[in-house]
Amino acid sequence: MKKKLNPTLVYVLSIIGLLCCCVAGLGVLLSAPAYFIASSKIKAAQLNPEEYEGDIKAMNTAKIVALVITIINAVYLIYNIYYISTGGFEESMQRYQEMMEQMQ
Repeated sequence: MKKKLNPTLVYVLSIIGLLCCCVAGLGVLLSAPAYFIASSKIKAAQLNPEEYEGDIKAMNTAKIVALVITIINAVYLIYNIYYISTGGFEESMQRYQEMMEQMQ
């Protein structure tokens, strides 16, 4: 029985990871495993092509999508770590509190 190369899981994890990018870059927790899943499936299919059915090109495309989204999330995560460590977060919270006080 042949195993299927189905890139759907990789795409779903990558897209959810892209949506989680807005949450301090935490989408890397979903997109990085998607990249490693795609990479391992491609390697297995290349080593034993007779055991797998499906298009390796589709899985390769899913791997590239996961890699791009992982890079976007990693950059945003590094930016947030830098922003918090340099004190930018406290300034933002003070401005937010001042604006809330002005609205009352």
